[in-house]
Amino acid sequence: MNKKLAAALSGGAVLVIALSGCSSDDDKSEKVNAWAKQVCDQVQPQLQKIANANAAIQQQTADNSKPVDVQRTDSAAFQQISQAYKALGAAVESAGPPPVDGGETTQKEAVKELNASSAAYANLQKKVDALETKDQAKFADGLKGIADELNKISTSGDEALKKLQSGEVGTAMAKQKGCQKPTASTPPKSSTEPSTPTS
Repeated sequence: MNKKLAAALSGGAVLVIALSGCSSDDDKSEKVNAWAKQVCDQVQPQLQKIANANAAIQQQTADNSKPVDVQRTDSAAFQQISQAYKALGAAVESAGPPPVDGGETTQKEAVKELNASSAAYANLQKKVDALETKDQAKFADGLKGIADELNKISTSGDEALKKLQSGEVGTAMAKQKGCQKPTASTPPKSSTEPSTPTS
């Protein structure tokens, strides 16, 4: 029942996906590279959090998973993703506008979008927490609705991020190790501590 959710998440527009593998051999200006390094150094821990949260949801996709376990996992994952997007927005904001034409507008739009994503995931967490876990059929229906919303969040409104990752800035960011796609590091199920989300 959680498979649709996992699929929606893995298709999500996360900052890193558009960044990996688009580097160029051209030497871009030192200022752009310095800006990219400043952002990417702060980005990496947040991308790791998002990757780990996605992996946690994907681990909980077995058809025999108990609704209460799925709810706990998904709620903690959405909280983690929400906090990561908020931190990504703060990282782009604190770096200042990238030193390129239209940099200020591009930066403002990207920050706005990252903060909107953070709010959207926080809202999904509330919805997961409110699901009825005693009735498996009702829970599955509720989860389907959340997966549909997740699809909308991840497919709409990523234009500002694409713009941030285009041209000189995108090339510079792609060269930074901090902006490369991380691999999830989730502990084995037996040792996973259930995290209790704070609301």
